[in-house]
Amino acid sequence: MSENRAQEITSKLWAMANELRGNMAADEYRNYILGFMFYRYLSENQLDHLRKSDLLTGNTFEELNKDYLEQAVGDELQDFLTAIAEDLGYAIEPEYTWQSITDKVNNNTLKPEDFQEMFNRFNDNTKINTDAEQDFSGVFADINLGNSRLGNNTNQRAKSLMKIVNLVDQFEYNDESGHDILGDVYEYLIAKFAGNSGKKAGEFYTPHQVSQVLARLATASATDNGEPFSVYDAAMGSGSLLLTVQGELSKQLAKKIPVRFYGQELNTTTYNLARMNLMMHHVPYQNMTLSNADTLEEDWPKRKNTDGSEGPQTFDAVVMNPPYSQKWDNDDRKLKDPRFGEYGALPPKSKADYAFVLHGLYHLKDSGTMAIVLPHGVLFRGAKEGKIRQALIDKNRLDAVIGLPAGLFYSTGIPTVILVLKKKRERKDIFFIDASKDFEKGKNQNLLRETDIDKIVSTYLKREDVDKYAHDASLDEIKENEYNLNIPRYVDTFEEEPPVDIKKVVDEIQETDKKIKELNSSILEDLNDLVGSDEQSNQEIELLKELFKNE
Repeated sequence: MSENRAQEITSKLWAMANELRGNMAADEYRNYILGFMFYRYLSENQLDHLRKSDLLTGNTFEELNKDYLEQAVGDELQDFLTAIAEDLGYAIEPEYTWQSITDKVNNNTLKPEDFQEMFNRFNDNTKINTDAEQDFSGVFADINLGNSRLGNNTNQRAKSLMKIVNLVDQFEYNDESGHDILGDVYEYLIAKFAGNSGKKAGEFYTPHQVSQVLARLATASATDNGEPFSVYDAAMGSGSLLLTVQGELSKQLAKKIPVRFYGQELNTTTYNLARMNLMMHHVPYQNMTLSNADTLEEDWPKRKNTDGSEGPQTFDAVVMNPPYSQKWDNDDRKLKDPRFGEYGALPPKSKADYAFVLHGLYHLKDSGTMAIVLPHGVLFRGAKEGKIRQALIDKNRLDAVIGLPAGLFYSTGIPTVILVLKKKRERKDIFFIDASKDFEKGKNQNLLRETDIDKIVSTYLKREDVDKYAHDASLDEIKENEYNLNIPRYVDTFEEEPPVDIKKVVDEIQETDKKIKELNSSILEDLNDLVGSDEQSNQEIELLKELFKNE
C-alpha cells in the first residue's frame, strides 16, 4: 500500500511541477524540487530527533519548531547546534527550519535573500562536525538561486522559489500506517525526471528493474555472519542501485541487517543527488562513504594495512552500471596500477568498459560477488580487450554472462549484458543466460517484469541448461571458441520454421484468385454504367473496360 501511496503523491507532484517549471528543462528543474524536498526532510528529521532526545516538546512539527525558536536563543543556540551536529552530522538554525521558512512564505514576510542565507547557514554549520563535513558540505550547491529562468529579477525568482516551497510542503509524505515514504517519493521522482531527460538520464539513473537483477545476483550468496554487509558502486549515479542492494538483501535474509554504503561519482550534481537519496532513505551519515571523483584516474577507497601501507578496501558486493564505452586515459603507466597490472593490458582509450570491471574486481572480497552492466562488445571485441577477457577467464573470475533485452535504459536502446564475477571460484565453467526476449514492451522503453527477473535469478542459481535460454559452458568450450563469449555461440535460440502445408497454400491462392475475379467483375459493372463527358473520357473508360476484361 505504501508503494501505491508513494506513486500517487509522485504523480500529483510531477503534474504540478510541470505546470510551475515553464520553459525550464526537466533535468534543470529537478535540482529545485529534489533539493527542497531534501531540505524539508533534514529539517523535520532534526525536529523529530530533538523531540526523541527530550530537548523539545510538542506533537506536531509546528509545535516542535515553536519550542525550538523559543529555546535556541543567545548562548543556548550554539549548544543546540553543536549537539545536533554531533548526532546528525548537520544542524539547521531555528530561523531557517522548513517550518520557519514556510511560515514566512505563508505570511508574506520572506525576504528574497532568505533563501541564499538559508543555504549559506546550513553549509557553515556542516563544519561543526568534521567527521560529517564531507557528507553534507555543498549538498545544495546545484540549486541556482540566480537562474534567470526562475525570473528576470530577484523578486520574481524569490516568488518562483516560494511556489516550489508550497508545492513540496503541501503533501504529507506518509502511508496509511503513518510510515514515512518521503524517500520512496524521492526515488519515484528521480525516475520521472530520468524519463524526461533523454540521454542525460544515463548519467544518474539505472532503471529499477535492472537494479533489482544486479542486486539479487550480487547478494545471492550473502549470509548473515553478524557483521555489517558492505556494498560498493564505483559509478553510483543517484545511489539508487546501492539502495536496491539493501532492499534485496533484506528480502533474501528475511531480516534487515546493517549495510555500509560506498560509492563514487564523477558528476558533482549527480553525487549530490546520491547523498540526498541515501539520507532520505534513513541511511545515517556514519554508514555511507561517498566520493566525488574520477574512479579510473585514482583508486578509491583505500585502507591502511597493519604495517602502515595502503591497500584496497574490499566489499561483500560490488555493483555497477558505468557509462558505456567511455573514453579514458590509458597511459602505459597505469600498467603499474595494481588494479590493472596483473591482466597484461589496458583497455583501449576509446572504451573503458574493462577498466571499470577490473577496478570493481580489485575491490571485491574473496567471498564477494560483483555484478556489472556493459555493452555486448565486451564479450567479443579483440586486441587488448580480448587479452583482458582471456586473462579473466584463465584466472577463473568470470562466473556468468547474462544477456538483457534492448531498450531497457533511458540513455541507449542497445541490448546490454550483465557480467557476474568472483575472485575465488571452485567451479571451472561460465554460465550463460539469454534473457533478451523476455520483457514487456513499453511506450518509451522496455520493461523487465517480475517474472522475467525471477526467471533470470532462479536460472542463475540452479546453473542448469535450459533449452534456448541457458547453458553451462565448460572452459574447454570457451577455449574452442577462442575466448569469444558472444552468447549465441553457447545458447542456441534458433527457431525452426514450421513445415509448409502445401495444400493449404494452394487453397489460399485459389481463394485469392476467386476474390480477385469477383472484384474485377464488380469494377467492370461499375465502368459499364459510366458515361464520359466528352470523346476523350469515353475512350479512357473503354480502355479501362478492356483492362478488366483481360484480367
